[in-house]
Amino acid sequence: MRILVVQDEPNLSGSLSYILEAAGYQVQVVGSGEEALRIFPGLCPDLVLLDIALPDLSGFEVCRRIRASAVTPQPAVVILTAQTGESERVAGFEVGADDFVSKPFSLRELMLRIEVRLRARQTAELPAVAESSGLEGADERLTLGPLEIDQAGHRIFLSGEEISFSAQEMRLLAYMASSPGKMHTRRELLTEVWGYRPDVSSRTLDTHIKRIRDKFGAMAWMIQTVHGVGYRLAKTQQRVRRREAAGNVARRR
Repeated sequence: MRILVVQDEPNLSGSLSYILEAAGYQVQVVGSGEEALRIFPGLCPDLVLLDIALPDLSGFEVCRRIRASAVTPQPAVVILTAQTGESERVAGFEVGADDFVSKPFSLRELMLRIEVRLRARQTAELPAVAESSGLEGADERLTLGPLEIDQAGHRIFLSGEEISFSAQEMRLLAYMASSPGKMHTRRELLTEVWGYRPDVSSRTLDTHIKRIRDKFGAMAWMIQTVHGVGYRLAKTQQRVRRREAAGNVARRR
């Protein structure tokens, strides 16, 4: 597993490099956002450990450019920050971060979070479901109406057009797609999709859902809100039936 550490504090970057290499990871350390973006396409890291306060670009901008790149599969991105306010966390999730670790932090906690993110990236697979669920090809490439999820290639297509998703967005969408039409509570999604019981609010989940809806465009209706409870991924037949029902009512009138 390759980890790119983007950190301009020599003492901290040295400590991170030491503990990560001792855990068996291949580590590349850079001290600026521009350097990180320069080596990123060739390195293809599995995870980026990214500080926000860099000497040139902000970590938010680096994350945004990583998510906008054509590199697939996309890495998990864990942001290190001394800024612990909700606005900073929301801003990070909006540009595609998967997790936050606040400074000062426990190295043990950081390693656990890294392991969770890498495990989630490796095992973002959908369980097999019956044909009645509306999913086809429940092995590596799944289809739900216009939505296609290529698990092995970490690629998502909507109406034949590929859409770029972060590892966490992919995992969230894949989890809901495993049981289309089923309502998932916020607690369930935060626990199962994030891989542990994280210190994150439901606002984190809402932010990820909003990003997925934005990427779905006209098909955003597939991500349905169950107010005060959670979310579900709609079966595409539901919209068709509603339209047919509306047409029948109009004809009767």
